[in-house]
Amino acid sequence: MPGSSLWLTPPPSHPLHAILTKLIETSIPAHFPHTTPRPPIFSPHMTLTSNVNPSIYADQPQEWLDGIAFPPASEVDVEFERVKTEDVYYRRCYIKCAFEGVKDVAAIARARGVEGEAEVGEKTKAWLVEWKEAFGPHVSLMYGDMTIDEAKLNEVERIVRESGVSFREPSGENTGWKGGVVWLVPTDKNIAEWKPIATRTL
Repeated sequence: MPGSSLWLTPPPSHPLHAILTKLIETSIPAHFPHTTPRPPIFSPHMTLTSNVNPSIYADQPQEWLDGIAFPPASEVDVEFERVKTEDVYYRRCYIKCAFEGVKDVAAIARARGVEGEAEVGEKTKAWLVEWKEAFGPHVSLMYGDMTIDEAKLNEVERIVRESGVSFREPSGENTGWKGGVVWLVPTDKNIAEWKPIATRTL
């Protein structure tokens, strides 16, 4: 994946942080035992934007991240809608999230990280429309090239629900999280090396 990315991760103390980590690392891969190579492990997150040119933050990633006017935690609401699959490596299996609760935090991330806008301007607004229509906000559960048919997708959804994850309809506990921690991650490296070089708690 070219360049760096800005991720929104669950607060470390939120129950979903541990639940999603276990789903990604063990629970879901266990239901694809014949997959070679094994699905990669990554930290639970929602990508706010990718394609951030490293030259933007250069050798001061934390200072750059601290300078972005992200909305407060009270205005950032990740809400889970349903489990989905696409025939795309990085969207092989994911939880689709509601757009409204994260559009503002994604917009400023895109404006500052990619579009060269100090505030959300026309280029970012156009991207928001494209992003929403293409695939929109989501929390990945598994990357890979395997086929996931409807029966397998239903099986994954059952695993996700049994782990303690709920969805917006019908409502329940652990339907998402408020706020979170923004990570700046060099995603042009191998997936195993996807670690933050700067973080910012909302």
